[in-house]
Amino acid sequence: MVVQHNMQAANANRMLNVTTSAQSKSTEKLSSGYKINRAADDAAGLTISEKMRKQIKGLDRASTNAEDGVSAVQTAEGALTEVHSMLQRMNELATQSANGTNSNTDRKAIQDEIDQLTTEIDRVSETTKFNETYLLKGDGAEKAHNVNAHDAGLDGVTLTDKGNEVEVTLKELKAGDKISIAGKNYTIGSTAGEITNKMTAGAAGAKNSYTINGATYQVDENNKVYTADGKTKVTKAELTGTGAGDAELTDLQGLVKEGSTVTIGTKTYTAMTDKAGAGADGIDDNDSTVITAGKAYQLQTAEIVKASSIGADTAATVKNGANATKDATATFTLNKGTVSYKDSLSFNLHVGADADMTNKITVNIDSMNSAGLGVKGIKADTEQDATYAIDAIADAISTVSSQRSALGAVQNRLEHTINNLDNVVENTTSAESRIRDTDMAEEMVNYSKNNILAQAGQSMLAQANQSNQGVLSLLQ
Repeated sequence: MVVQHNMQAANANRMLNVTTSAQSKSTEKLSSGYKINRAADDAAGLTISEKMRKQIKGLDRASTNAEDGVSAVQTAEGALTEVHSMLQRMNELATQSANGTNSNTDRKAIQDEIDQLTTEIDRVSETTKFNETYLLKGDGAEKAHNVNAHDAGLDGVTLTDKGNEVEVTLKELKAGDKISIAGKNYTIGSTAGEITNKMTAGAAGAKNSYTINGATYQVDENNKVYTADGKTKVTKAELTGTGAGDAELTDLQGLVKEGSTVTIGTKTYTAMTDKAGAGADGIDDNDSTVITAGKAYQLQTAEIVKASSIGADTAATVKNGANATKDATATFTLNKGTVSYKDSLSFNLHVGADADMTNKITVNIDSMNSAGLGVKGIKADTEQDATYAIDAIADAISTVSSQRSALGAVQNRLEHTINNLDNVVENTTSAESRIRDTDMAEEMVNYSKNNILAQAGQSMLAQANQSNQGVLSLLQ
């Protein structure tokens, strides 16, 4: 028997310490709700759990970012709803002003309202903001942008966009054609030379008929001139009052002068009376509605330039200026007009937990002021200005529609993004919970077990401490 080393008590004490430590850890897990309270509890599990926590918290924030993005997009789109309404009203006013029943006073009142609406569009663009970010006035310094070209409502005009230029092709006009330019009706006249060029000899065995100033003649294949019935030849003296022999086609052509009316086949031509040389302006001196094809091209060109300069700071121009004269041609190149406004606003929404650039959703919003919409300084105070304004306003409505459509598409995308992020957060949180959280039922079993073992250990330690009392009997 020994007293220095009570091995039974030492063993009971060791096991009691083990049980107490386990009971302490079990108590900690039950009170904190976490299975891992320190790295020593589960080193690998802690690493995995913290990585998941980083992802969860990042995705939670990303979901909030996307929701903020939806709010910003809704703010911009809501403002553009009103811009749309104002443009629709401007279109209504321009259409009203284009009607010929309006007086100058009426059109002035219409112009006043259009000016107010244009100013309000600019104010909406300048003041719409989300979290101190202006959404509709673009970004950066102002720079020149091209203004859309328009056909001025002319029939048969083709516009081919070439970037800074537009290739314009007008409908080919021939003598006798009718055309409306800037609300006025014109007939394409002919020169005497153009008419005589259409007069030719008849085919073999046939004669061509020509009526000049009411008198009808026929010409055979040998260029001989006959009376209206085609049976009797006409002499030069009878046709022109001078000369000998039979009249020929050239003699007949000589009868065609300025002001002459000539019927060739089923079409009647009038030889225009126009001052010769520098005084010629392409307009008949006796009837201003009769003009040459070149003059018609000139007038059409001027109207296309005017219609294509609406909303511009710098007006559209004809390249090389060739079509600014009465001898203009049916094709020309138009230099687009320009207007200054800022480039589009662009910002990124970060919708992921990682730094990957694929987690960026870019939102682009064009400058939505009157300059950016192409209606800056728009006029409807004359019938023709109002007519051209209709096309410019239509372009502006289309621009706003396109921008609203883009914003709506981004919003729909963001809503799907939010749903996906929330789903990932939920499932990742579930996985992290299995690693980190205490299973309360299971841990309560361990706690109860350790509690019983602690009580038993204390009892056994007490018994072991009594086991050496027998030594005292040997010392009595």
